[in-house]
Amino acid sequence: MPYDYIIIGAGSAGCVLANRLTEDPQCTVLLLEAGSKDNKPEIHIPGAYTKLNRTAVDWAFWTEPQKHIDNRKIFIPRGKTLGGSSSTNAMAYVRGNKEDFNEWAALGNKGWGYEEVLPYFKKSENNEQFGEPYHGENGPLNITLSKQPSELASVFIDACEECGIPRNVDYNGEQQEGASMMQFTIKKNKRHSTAAAFLKPAMRRPNLTVRTHTQVKCVLVEDGKAVGVEVITSHSDTERINCTREIILSAGAIQSPQILMLSGIGEPTELSRQGIDIKHPLPGVGKNLQEHVWTGVSSWSTIPTGNSILKPLNMAKAALQSLLFSSGPLSNSPLEANAFLKSDPSLTRPDIQFHFVPLGIKEDYSTDIYDINTFSKQDGFAIMAILIRPESRGYIGLKSSKPKDPPIIQPNLLSDPKDKEVLLAALKKAIEVINAKSLNGYAVDGMAVPQEPLTDETLWEHIKKSAETLYHPVGTCKMGNDSMAVVDDELRVYGIKGLRVVDASIMPTTISGNTNAACIMIGEKAADLIKSSY
Repeated sequence: MPYDYIIIGAGSAGCVLANRLTEDPQCTVLLLEAGSKDNKPEIHIPGAYTKLNRTAVDWAFWTEPQKHIDNRKIFIPRGKTLGGSSSTNAMAYVRGNKEDFNEWAALGNKGWGYEEVLPYFKKSENNEQFGEPYHGENGPLNITLSKQPSELASVFIDACEECGIPRNVDYNGEQQEGASMMQFTIKKNKRHSTAAAFLKPAMRRPNLTVRTHTQVKCVLVEDGKAVGVEVITSHSDTERINCTREIILSAGAIQSPQILMLSGIGEPTELSRQGIDIKHPLPGVGKNLQEHVWTGVSSWSTIPTGNSILKPLNMAKAALQSLLFSSGPLSNSPLEANAFLKSDPSLTRPDIQFHFVPLGIKEDYSTDIYDINTFSKQDGFAIMAILIRPESRGYIGLKSSKPKDPPIIQPNLLSDPKDKEVLLAALKKAIEVINAKSLNGYAVDGMAVPQEPLTDETLWEHIKKSAETLYHPVGTCKMGNDSMAVVDDELRVYGIKGLRVVDASIMPTTISGNTNAACIMIGEKAADLIKSSY
């Protein structure tokens, strides 16, 4: 049977859409997810999220070699389960800066300014600590501060204040700049993904069908209209599913452009190279890739921190405590505190973000901070210094016309000289904070990483060895009205009727902070745009 709507991808935006569209009992919705149900126990334990990478619930992508950071390939995890990356991320709830959305509107995207998107952020929220005028208290998604932060999280905020970064209770409120405790998508000490918050309640409705282990091969386009999808089932068979109203791509900034290209929508030369029939030329598909980049500083600690939990027996005990009683040390996300700051006081918004992590990082540059093997068994703490307004741009391309082949991921990290300048400034400020009197008082022999001497040259070598992305790819099906735009300001794909993109790929420019909250907002706003069309 045909469905009114087919949503491709049960991630952050896809789960929101499935819930909001099925509020109308007269319409039928099919939600397709290539991954599994979110049954893996570690998904629901906040402190266990580092054990999700490189597992069955992760697409486990890699970039192309990155010229400006020693030609390293960078690991890019993406959630492959109900909830998508909201089921595998660090649960940080960060909206971005007001001026991020005003910039979208200034680029010609009507209805996307801050005052217009704020109601959609609030609509999702059930915020335990903050209310009007900036927060919602009756939405399906639970937002909370940590119930049991470590001692060092508040010390980090003291250290920031020593270094001229003011305290700020709520970075999602009136003012973003400053140092704060982190807000999380956690409920009763368990991860509150979009699957838990939006999808599970909606699955009781008879007009919603959810299929897992079903990967979309392509969108079927006939006479300029999206009429269905061809999928690969769990048995590796192919199947056509028809659609009467709209197909909505919510597969994320890496796979939404990949699916468009596999469907014959993209730059004609690139499609022809892979033997794909061109349904509609759209040169911007896959272009405009933007990513946040971070480097870090770390010290060993004079008091116990999270590292001791990494010992196998301690981890097992903590996991059991979390599963049975929703309590214990794994009830926290490791990203406990946060700061936003400017590399230049004249800027209108922050371009640097800090995450404070009560874990010590190994000194051998072996892996990234989101991999459990990165952390030593010795107690320590770290500051992630993050470039949040990158000028560098990359792209997503096709390696082949086979849907199961991963795409080319080329973010061109730090290719713009300005990005190098800002990330170096961020690193220097993080060194200042970790060496501040209040925080340094808990350090064993001062800062451990990076090591002396701290010249621009040695710090740049540290960046080249340590830089990673923050797993926030955006922009590859950008919203706009220029020649490289893929969707209009109602998220409709140019040149194809009945097809929209609703996920991080539509962001014309990245936001100043973690991207999950904005993806949920995009899903909320898109649901209203779609409903108003019928």
